[in-house]
Amino acid sequence: MKIKQFEDKGLAHFSYAILSEQTREIVLVDPARDPQPYYDYAAAHEAKIVGVIETHPHADFVSSHLEIHQQTGATIYTHSLVGADYPHQAFDEGAELQVGEVKYKSLHTPGHSPDGISIVVEHEGKDVAVFTGDTLFIGDVGRPDLRENAGNVTAKREELARQMYHSTREKLMKLADEVVVYPAHGAGSLCGKGLGEAKSSTIGAEKMSNYALRQMSEDEFVKVLTEDQPFIPKYFGYDVDMNKQGAPAYRESIAGVNKLEKNHKPEKGALVVDTRSEKVFKQGHYKGAINIQNGGKFETWLGSIVGPEEKFYLMADSEEQLNEVIAKAAKIGYELLIKGAFVADSVQEEKSPLLKVQEFRKNMKKYTILDIRNESEVKDGKIFEDAINIPLPQLRERVEEVPADKTVVVHCAGGYRSAAGFSILKAALPDTEVLDLSEAVNDFNEKK
Repeated sequence: MKIKQFEDKGLAHFSYAILSEQTREIVLVDPARDPQPYYDYAAAHEAKIVGVIETHPHADFVSSHLEIHQQTGATIYTHSLVGADYPHQAFDEGAELQVGEVKYKSLHTPGHSPDGISIVVEHEGKDVAVFTGDTLFIGDVGRPDLRENAGNVTAKREELARQMYHSTREKLMKLADEVVVYPAHGAGSLCGKGLGEAKSSTIGAEKMSNYALRQMSEDEFVKVLTEDQPFIPKYFGYDVDMNKQGAPAYRESIAGVNKLEKNHKPEKGALVVDTRSEKVFKQGHYKGAINIQNGGKFETWLGSIVGPEEKFYLMADSEEQLNEVIAKAAKIGYELLIKGAFVADSVQEEKSPLLKVQEFRKNMKKYTILDIRNESEVKDGKIFEDAINIPLPQLRERVEEVPADKTVVVHCAGGYRSAAGFSILKAALPDTEVLDLSEAVNDFNEKK
């Protein structure tokens, strides 16, 4: 038996291929949107993909389970509570699947979602690994507040937190200490609040070091788990529904994106997502465009700022960059929302002035300072005492709360998010000067 872990750093997502060396058959767990890496792995090992296990309908990325089934004939396994609209076999508590020398055993482990399962892998009569999906992470457990309004079965966060208490203590923690833990996410994921940097662990190590597994009452656990969770991106419910249905084939869907001529001019009032660098954006951009720079977390911020009910144009500064951001949008199913995509190298409709940092430093009282970091970040300490806090994912809906009588200076923690916040404010407050502190915030942040 071989276990291969695949990592998508942008979404801090782990997926897995388990190879039976006896029969040259592969079972996948929680595959990402692009199935090609799994096909390549199978080809490299002269093996066939025969099964895909979905631990739950994921909120933060779109899975390729349906496409893999259609391409390879692999059976999809998931819990019956998912109410899956795609061809599948129920893999509820106690179900087992034998593939060569590898046995897969289902544990129903609700807590992050009502329909979540963990998969125990038995090899040569011994439990050797458990694929925990979003139930147990390294150093954390899955957040319980994503299924209040999404999925086939909904549940309040307190109810799911109580289920998580029992799933961890009555099922996962009863596995042998040496069983290796393989989660669906790592550090940086919004599916938990404190995921560790490690990519795997053991049940024993987690029992010793994971705050959520320490000895405590059920009520205390519920309180600890439900407080200080990160924001919920706008796209999460959309992805739960798409994963319940099964997404369209990845390459065909990307190929269906409408490519427009260079320097296309969208119609007035259209939503434009400009993925160029903030420096290039400020030198010239379309009026009202939102500057979400192509970076390591582009897809998360796209799905946090733009809702799944909105159609938008996507622009980049080269064909290569354009293809990259389309592919990133597809990881969360947003390629279906793109009205048109184009390259732009000459946009002069609006220019944006740069902030004179020394002038700002000398008289900060002259400015309205807007802090667009998350509430949990602000709770750890303000950078500017008099700053107003409106987290970036809420800014478009709460922009009327920003006083417009003084020049507004927007900041985040390092400069990436403030470019998006600046562009949103500039479009919403046409009669107010808006400036971006950008990376200069590092000179004011004592913690850095």
